[in-house]
Amino acid sequence: MLSISIVKRFIIAICIVTLCSCKQNEKSKEVTIPKEIIVVDTINTSLKEALTFYASFDQGVEADFSLGDPSMYTAVDSVKTGLHKPDINRQEEEGKYGYGLVFTERSKGDIYYPSEKNIAYNKENWNGAISFWLSLDPATDLKPGFCDPIQITDVSYNDAAIWVDFTKENPRDFRLGVIGDRDVWNPNPEGPDNENPIFNKRLTGVKNPPFGKDQWTHILINFSNLNSDNGQASLYMNGKLMGTRNNIDTPFTWDVSKSNIYLGLGYIGRMDDLSIFNRNLINKEITALYQLENGVQTILEP
Repeated sequence: MLSISIVKRFIIAICIVTLCSCKQNEKSKEVTIPKEIIVVDTINTSLKEALTFYASFDQGVEADFSLGDPSMYTAVDSVKTGLHKPDINRQEEEGKYGYGLVFTERSKGDIYYPSEKNIAYNKENWNGAISFWLSLDPATDLKPGFCDPIQITDVSYNDAAIWVDFTKENPRDFRLGVIGDRDVWNPNPEGPDNENPIFNKRLTGVKNPPFGKDQWTHILINFSNLNSDNGQASLYMNGKLMGTRNNIDTPFTWDVSKSNIYLGLGYIGRMDDLSIFNRNLINKEITALYQLENGVQTILEP
């Protein structure tokens, strides 16, 4: 006959085996989350945290998200809140995602959003990114003359400004301009600035840019360390790096209260999903932004 101590040890051993088996079964039931989903969620979170301004144009022209004034303004003979130019309309199914802005003519006046707080301007080491979509055939849609789909400045295109433009004649180049204080880069002006070799050296351009009728092209302006001795600005199109300007040492002096985000200066075509970030984006974030299924609205969804 077995002793009581042996029986106790036998029963304890069985319990240990059973407990281990249960824990193993519990582990086998755990859901494994693919690494790809974790990475995408992390990137979307980082983009959301850096966002300072977003206008989808789906519910109207007021920004969906903004740290500053969300209102659009129209300046023709006077300044009015909202969109008041007959040659610019917000139309359903004309955007990359739902509604978009449609520019039909070159005309007097501007539309804009205020820059203050919507752009994280800094007098030292200024960083940021600007993202939007365009749809047009530059050769057939644009009228003669320079055209700036977006221009951000407190004075003008040639004085502490960030913009992209199409050159004035076919075949049109697409260019990124990150232009510092005019009295620094051009203290003794002669003739039009946009024909000055000093001005043109401050641009990075793309010949035969990837635009076309009934297709959308993603534009991203990425900049870092402006207002230092080693500023940098890059142009991305459809997630690909198209050009970079290094060693930008000209200061960008703004009266932020007078700076605006101007849209569609001389532009004819469609625009959608404008977003601005408080830092320059890394390559994975730029790719993710380009590939968002429903635009930047995706990263704002709970």
